[in-house]
Parts: sequence; C-alpha cells; structure tokens
Amino acid sequence: MIIFDTLDDLAARAGQEILVTDWYVMTQEHIDQFANATGDHQWIHVDPQRAKSGPFGATIAHGYLTLSLLPGFFARSLDVRNKCMGINYGCNKVRFMSPVPVGSRLRMRAELLEAAPIEGGRQVTWKCTIEREGADKPACVAEPVYRYFV
Repeated sequence: MIIFDTLDDLAARAGQEILVTDWYVMTQEHIDQFANATGDHQWIHVDPQRAKSGPFGATIAHGYLTLSLLPGFFARSLDVRNKCMGINYGCNKVRFMSPVPVGSRLRMRAELLEAAPIEGGRQVTWKCTIEREGADKPACVAEPVYRYFV
C-alpha cells in the first residue's frame, strides 16, 4: 500500500510512476457476473465450449470489465489520507490493446500525470496500464480522472 498524507504530497509526484499493483486473476465467475450486470452475454465472454474454437481459444473478459478493475486496483494499493472523498470524473483516453483470456493474471501500473488544484481539492489524472502476464501488449491503457476533496 502506497500512502500519501495529503493531496499536496501526491501532487508533488506528478510525472512519476506511483504504483504497481499485486496480480489479479480474471475468472469465469467475474466475467459471468459482469455479463449479468451489463446484459452483454456475447459467446466470446460466456460460452466456454464455443469459445474454445473461437479466435482466442477461450472466453475473454469484456473490455469494460478490464477497465472497471481500475478503482479496485487503486483501493487496494493507494491511500491518500486527509481527504473527505474522491469521485470518478471520467476518462480522457481508453484503449483495449489485447484480449484478456479467462485465467489471465493482470496488474496495473499507474503514473500520476497531473494533480491540478480545483475548488476544495485536486483533479488527479493518471495513466494506467493494465498488464497481462506473459503478453506482449497491455490489456488496457487508460487515463482515468478522479476528483479528491478535503
């Protein structure tokens, strides 16, 4: 767990890689739960038998499921103290660069791009790269933006 006492302490690290998370395993249960929550039941995600003969040889995680891992990666790896709350403000860029087959091990690298002052806090922009163990390309590269308030 990386800990910053204040938002100003975090802001002082702009331009640097701040964290690399522990590995996370993508299971079929996670994929099925996401499919149920979103209504996206495309066979490449939820039909292991059919997916065996498909283009990836197994089911793959939804791209948006991979993106949705970001908040959990941050929650398990980063703590900014002396703030009252943080909100997701959106993403500047998102790219899904390679598939995430079931059973893949993923981790996130996060570089702090900017921590600009806003009324009552800071708007923090990250460059997050979700790596898949053994893959040549990242599974996802995104620039999420959060607003933290004191």
